[in-house]
Amino acid sequence: MLRLPDHWVWDSWYAQDDDGLRHVFFLRASRALLDPHRRHLHAAIGHAVSTDLRSWRLVADALVPADTPGWDDLATWTGSTLRGPDGRWYMFYTGVSRAENGLVQRIGLAVSDDLTTWHRHGTDPLVEADPTWYELLDRDMWYEQAWRDPWVFPDPAGDGWHMLVTARANHGPSAERGVIGYATSEDLVNWTVRPPLSAPAGFGHLEVPQVAVVDGQPLLLFCTNAAASPQRADHRVWVATGPTIHGPWDIPSAQPFPYPNLYAPRLVPALDGHWALIGFLDEVDGEFVGELTDPIPVRYRPGAGLVMAGLTEASPPVRMAHSDSGV
Repeated sequence: MLRLPDHWVWDSWYAQDDDGLRHVFFLRASRALLDPHRRHLHAAIGHAVSTDLRSWRLVADALVPADTPGWDDLATWTGSTLRGPDGRWYMFYTGVSRAENGLVQRIGLAVSDDLTTWHRHGTDPLVEADPTWYELLDRDMWYEQAWRDPWVFPDPAGDGWHMLVTARANHGPSAERGVIGYATSEDLVNWTVRPPLSAPAGFGHLEVPQVAVVDGQPLLLFCTNAAASPQRADHRVWVATGPTIHGPWDIPSAQPFPYPNLYAPRLVPALDGHWALIGFLDEVDGEFVGELTDPIPVRYRPGAGLVMAGLTEASPPVRMAHSDSGV
């Protein structure tokens, strides 16, 4: 578990270095804000390391908001990290600006040689919502422009890279426009925005998407909160199936993963080579917790979806939907 006495911790993502050390990158904001709802516009990207995914050692923050003026000078949000073919580490992250009061989300890139010291790639965002398919800022339709939580992974056939994004379609009822946004790249730097990999299906947004192959089944993991998707308020973590790890995804048939108080979990290869979930604890008894869980062993069962597995239960080894150096 990762709990900081002076900071809330929430969305997280993971990587593994050449020595087998696990790295977690996570959103953090000071508990001195008092109101946890204020954390979003005060977020930086923290960093910790572990040998067992349970005991974490805090190291220097990975990324903080840029100097003003900048497209990410207010807060830096959720992303993903992987190793590129050039041996460097690439962190794709979400940023929001002071000039837009944090209402417009864009995706940027930071690069590192050692997973510790990160440098922004240029001064401009890397990927922005394309109005051909996606909703832009319209306060009458939604409270923000959703274009965040990039999840980047290599094409299994070696044909470039895929990016999944929390996005909203530019059509349909306001409360049901959530889709999986999509972009592709040949080099991890130049991206082409493409049509979404899902259709609107009753969710206001599909947050923190991730893909993986679990027990032979390509899965899309995402989450949604009651405020954004009141018709889905009974569950918050969802799993959809698809024919491949780049979809298309059957969102209407998504099944919940019913773990109390869990939000924004990631599928992470555990030490035994099987899959586990690590997410943050949201509200417990009406109070925001803001800490990461220990690994929750899981497996996929047809008809039941993603389910918790016993620590000694046998299951096939994981297949990575990310690169062999990241999660």
